[in-house]
Amino acid sequence: QVQLVESGGGLVQAGGSLRLSCAASGRTFSPYVMGWFRQAPGKEREFVAAINWSGRISYYADSVKGRFTISRDNAKNMLYLQMNNLKPEDTAVYYCAADPKTLFSDTVYTTPPRYDYWGQGTQVTVSS
Repeated sequence: QVQLVESGGGLVQAGGSLRLSCAASGRTFSPYVMGWFRQAPGKEREFVAAINWSGRISYYADSVKGRFTISRDNAKNMLYLQMNNLKPEDTAVYYCAADPKTLFSDTVYTTPPRYDYWGQGTQVTVSS
C-alpha cells in the first residue's frame, strides 16, 4: 500500500505559477509510474501528466504541454508538478496517483483506471 498526500494548491491569477507536491508513504514509490490528474466541477477526471519510474520519461496532456512540468525525487518519495502560465481553465482539484501494476516501467498510461493509489486532492483555482 502507498499513501499519497498532495499539497501546494491555492488561488492564483491567470499567468501565475504554482508548484504542487505529492508525498508518498507506506511503501517506496520508486518502482512505480506516477501521474497527475485533475477534475473540474461537473467534469470527468482527466489526465494531466505522467512520469516513468526513473524520471527520464514524461508525458503531458496537450492542454498543459509547454506550461507544466512533472518531476520526482525517489530518494525523498516526492512527486511534483510545476505549473506556469496558469489559465482559468486549469481550475480543478488536482490528484496524484501511482500505477503499481508494472514495476520499473518506461511505459506511462493516461487512463485513471490504470492507477490504483490516489491522494485526496488539492484545489487549484485560477482567476481571470
